[in-house]
Amino acid sequence: MKKILVGGAGGFIGGHLVGALLQQGHQVGAVDKKPLDHWYQRHADADSKTLDLSLKEACEEAVRGGYDEIYNLAADMGGMGFIENNKALCMLSVLINTHLLMAAKKHGVPRFFYSSSACVYNGDKQRDFNITALKEADAYPALPEDGYGWEKLFSERMCRHFREDFGIVTRVSRYHNVYGPHGTYDGGREKAPAAICRKVITAIQNGQPVIEIWGSGEQTRSFMYIDDCVKGTQMLMNSDCAEPLNIGSNELVSINQLVDIVEEIAGVKLQRNYNLSAPKGVNGRNSDNTLIKQIFNWEPGTKLRDGLEKTYRWIYDELTVARKEGRVSTVNRY
Repeated sequence: MKKILVGGAGGFIGGHLVGALLQQGHQVGAVDKKPLDHWYQRHADADSKTLDLSLKEACEEAVRGGYDEIYNLAADMGGMGFIENNKALCMLSVLINTHLLMAAKKHGVPRFFYSSSACVYNGDKQRDFNITALKEADAYPALPEDGYGWEKLFSERMCRHFREDFGIVTRVSRYHNVYGPHGTYDGGREKAPAAICRKVITAIQNGQPVIEIWGSGEQTRSFMYIDDCVKGTQMLMNSDCAEPLNIGSNELVSINQLVDIVEEIAGVKLQRNYNLSAPKGVNGRNSDNTLIKQIFNWEPGTKLRDGLEKTYRWIYDELTVARKEGRVSTVNRY
């Protein structure tokens, strides 16, 4: 059993990770800046606190207590609609990782995990819809997503130098589009899988068989189910892999194909309206899993159709309850 702190525990990935750690018998401290009743998941066995980890004093308060490990999943972020329009807020997340690393050093926490993103990759390598999968070395020469991607890349380097200069064992993942139940599906920070599920469900419930798609729908991505994300995260944390590592599915689909799958799950066919002025991100992005397979003989393996069905059913239930209770939304918790 370890004593483990999870920053960003009130968020999507953080909530799932806390649950997994508790199931494994660890003692877990859970921290997020949201009020406790706004956390996506609450775990009674975790020591849960509301603290703003962008503040140095809050990080020191969170880290006190003799932790063996810190998982930093805390960030001000969301889907493309959020990060393209809130670059300064995304950049300010650099304070979270900086102050947490400083607190880890001060209080002698030996092991530290940082959740980075595929948004660190060079944009010139992501102009083609038929993307060549991105390997870890493709982050340099640096040309990441403006705002959010630069913050992630800088924080990766911070982890590296705290490892080299102060001996903290740092591990860095580059997540590729994580989705699943208990995540944001509306309010502006949702990502494509959840947004499309919500749009299809809403079209059915409102009797209006139309869906708006951001961009041309030809943009390509890969999407990783949350269970694979949590497993890969823990494997990396407990490994000897010191350099940043892709954790993502390599099942590449276009946004149009993603809509096809959700329509199939729902048993409908909708008219598609394309909003070409909406945020759409890079044209193509996919995970090269060569390195993770070499290190762990494993890669995220949940098929997109299977993960989307579970996600769709959860969002459907959430929206159905909200509709019966006369509420517009159940997830607006950032």
